[in-house]
Amino acid sequence: MARHDLKHLVIMRHGEADFPRGVPDHDRPLVPRGAREAAASGRWLAEHAAPDMILVSPALRTRQTVTWVCSELGEKAPTPQLWDALYNATDAQLVAAVNHVPETVRTLLVVAHMPGVVDAVLRLASRDSEQDAMMDAASGFPTAGTAVLEVPGQWAALDGADARLTEFFTPRV
Repeated sequence: MARHDLKHLVIMRHGEADFPRGVPDHDRPLVPRGAREAAASGRWLAEHAAPDMILVSPALRTRQTVTWVCSELGEKAPTPQLWDALYNATDAQLVAAVNHVPETVRTLLVVAHMPGVVDAVLRLASRDSEQDAMMDAASGFPTAGTAVLEVPGQWAALDGADARLTEFFTPRV
């Protein structure tokens, strides 16, 4: 039986990106594999944790990732919101972004970068988190990896060890 008082925080790393010579980090694009990873994560999200709000780093690779995710979400896709502070954000900056989300949001997707994504998941995950999901998240957090945390309280109160990591999805493309 699902608890209707729980919110869901979905933290996703962008798809695999290129390292073209002379291109600033902010402007690095996805490689074809990264696009496939993002699409696979989007299909998974459509079935398991479709968001009603998306916060995304303004970097090209995260914006392209969200484009592929939203393509797979179809009509379920909300309009993504660029959040400048998510570009190379620390775990504290990522959590601070989540703290500003309206309480009416039930499922939030945040698309950002390493190491902030893994650090935020490990910071927020409570002791009663699913062990397999914790191990998967902690052992590398691959490109387009997606963590789902249950949040029992308010977004504004989220800080550390107060959300339960329930699932971790790794796209296989």
